[in-house]
Amino acid sequence: MELYDKIIQMMQEGEEEEVVALVKECLSEGRDVQEIINKGLIAAMDIIGKKFRKGEMFFPEVMLSATCMHAGMKILRPYFNASNKKQSAKFIIGTVAEDVHDIGKNLVAMNLGAAGFEVIDLGTDVSPEKFVQAVKEHNPKILGMSALLTTTMPHMKETIMAIDSAGLRKKNKKLKIMVGGAPVDQEFADEIGADFYGNDAMEAVTIAKSIVTRKGK
Repeated sequence: MELYDKIIQMMQEGEEEEVVALVKECLSEGRDVQEIINKGLIAAMDIIGKKFRKGEMFFPEVMLSATCMHAGMKILRPYFNASNKKQSAKFIIGTVAEDVHDIGKNLVAMNLGAAGFEVIDLGTDVSPEKFVQAVKEHNPKILGMSALLTTTMPHMKETIMAIDSAGLRKKNKKLKIMVGGAPVDQEFADEIGADFYGNDAMEAVTIAKSIVTRKGK
């Protein structure tokens, strides 16, 4: 079995020590760090997320898998591309109020960290007020919001309204708001006044990089 397939299998089984050993083996073979993340850790979490939504995996199992993911990332973090680290734009991310789902958010945060962003993860069930306070405190380049439930999607609009009521986008013309999550789409993002919509973790990072490199906007 190929190393990445083994990582995917071990993460689904929640075998943290095995995942760490396999990640180290990948590094010893000289494999690219981003490839290990994409084809191993992220590929596994994509499968786990789908199984969770289908009821084929349960929350405690997903948490074990997430622990494996973080353990693998801890091994890889010192190897992140030095040129990426120079980017170091701040990206605040969180799951909106009344929503405690974080698999997708964690995938985005993990990818952003690997791409050199300074990620400020506010966690889950984040109120509009907490988002506003974080933006005031950290002055990020991008604010990202996630929602997995249709019932919590309105909190994205509430948060954007709170951000604008506080004048934060007016004060910082470069601040961009990105939204994502299973029930979210481009039409909804446009409707609530978000600047960008990310369909998945990889697309979110691609968009984030384009925002940072865009000049005069």
